[in-house]
Amino acid sequence: MVFSVKTFNNINQLGLKELGNDFQIDGDRSDNPDAYIIRSQNLHDVSFPKNLKAIARAGAGTNNIPIDKATEAGIVVFNTPGANANAVKEAVIAAILMSARDYISAAAWANTLKGDDVPKQIEAGKKQFAGTEVRGKKLGVIGLGAIGSRIANDARRIGMTVYGYDPYVSIEAAWNISHHVRRVRDIKEIFANCDYITVHVPLTDDTKNTFNASAFAQMQKGTTIINFARADLVDNTALFEAIETGVVKRYITDFGTEELLNKDKITVFPHVGGSTAEAELNCAIMASQEIRQFMETGEITHSVNFPNMHQALTAPYRITLINRNVPNIVAKISTAVSEVNINIANILNRSKGDYAYTILDLDETDHTKIKTLVDAFEASDNIIRVRLIKGNK
Repeated sequence: MVFSVKTFNNINQLGLKELGNDFQIDGDRSDNPDAYIIRSQNLHDVSFPKNLKAIARAGAGTNNIPIDKATEAGIVVFNTPGANANAVKEAVIAAILMSARDYISAAAWANTLKGDDVPKQIEAGKKQFAGTEVRGKKLGVIGLGAIGSRIANDARRIGMTVYGYDPYVSIEAAWNISHHVRRVRDIKEIFANCDYITVHVPLTDDTKNTFNASAFAQMQKGTTIINFARADLVDNTALFEAIETGVVKRYITDFGTEELLNKDKITVFPHVGGSTAEAELNCAIMASQEIRQFMETGEITHSVNFPNMHQALTAPYRITLINRNVPNIVAKISTAVSEVNINIANILNRSKGDYAYTILDLDETDHTKIKTLVDAFEASDNIIRVRLIKGNK
């Protein structure tokens, strides 16, 4: 079977090779594909084609995807956590070093000089850019996931004292964090103690405006804020006031808005933190692997709207179901199978919020009976999407 994939935003072609020979990329069926692979494409005003089963975001953030709308349509949304983590880490470390020495302003000033005596002008004016070293300074890292944990470890290696805050840190990330990083239980400890603060959390209702007037009021004067996560984590009105009063020495962000541009003590980068050749390739590879695994086996890895699901496909047929998370649904699924006299080889059901995903492996080779079962599932009010996958037997 050949699957159709539509891509957006110039996905790395080498990474797309991970899809394999059974995938047609941007071909004749791209108006009604099985899957999307995207980067920054905004899908909020897009009508999803009926055949669309999966969307893979080649990156970590999924704010450009209407998750609820996709879930209701039975579309599994994937992201690629960690694929660009090293790129963002390096960008943040660079931002810390540049801000400590004010390299950006220094370079801009040097490029305004004219005349045969430029060397003398430089020597006379360079004192205004005398900075500080980062060794011995305190860095607060909010969010200790794939990116934050790397920043914490590398900042410690260049001599910084690192505080880390993340009440939801995963076991995998925790294992990778140096024991020298000071884990704090209250974000206020970050605000009160750190010379530099960098944030690496998703944008949610709880994290929006993490940096607000109350947060800035707890900080010491001369704090540098670095935001390579999401624009709305910072309340700009409160930020401007904190800069005016000297609480914030510099704000460095990868998310530009008109009100932030050409402001003293604010440095705006054009969303390039994760934009390296290596990161784009890694994201494309991971997104392609996720789509291939899902389309060929029904297994799910790194979905943001459905649980991770892994079960080796050894039965003649596999049916996957996206269903509403209602009482007795598993029992009803099992009953439907028994009514067509089919034996269940394996069944796996997990829920996430109001929806659930079921992998149903069937010890049956009679395609007529399988088709009858698929029809029964498709007629159910609580089952949103049904997929039939043929095994190797």
